[in-house]
Amino acid sequence: MILIGLQASGKSTFFRDYLAATHVSVSKDLMRNNRNKSRRQIQLIENALEAGHSVAVDNTNPAVLDRSGLIDIARIYNAQIIGYYFESTVSDCLARNQERSGKSQVPDIAIYATIKKMVLPSYDEGFDRLFFVRMADNLAFEVKTWPAEEVIDGQSDI
Repeated sequence: MILIGLQASGKSTFFRDYLAATHVSVSKDLMRNNRNKSRRQIQLIENALEAGHSVAVDNTNPAVLDRSGLIDIARIYNAQIIGYYFESTVSDCLARNQERSGKSQVPDIAIYATIKKMVLPSYDEGFDRLFFVRMADNLAFEVKTWPAEEVIDGQSDI
């Protein structure tokens, strides 16, 4: 599984609430002292897949290039490639980020930098399944299947 979205869009909370019992989490956020986080991420993913575990990559993964290597690794291990795009506004993410403390809070500029790189995922990248995820008013998550053939502008109300 590849989680895609801005910082503070709910990716880690979604993982904890819905995926932690069945998936290994791989997150560069947990590799604070590692000089080559990308290499370490690949090692962790490969180790988990070799052991027969499902994996959830919990990073922003904003660009096609960020996701292509992950998709390539999954294909090598015949893993199903599922993407979860966390739809959120910059203002909502900035507000949630301000509620964070310590190292989990990121500088606001990081959110602005990520939105500039954000490219909506598509089946053309190699995903087997895609979903939209939105945080609901009650802090639950709404998950909708990504339309397979529709053009999506990222601003639609689903």
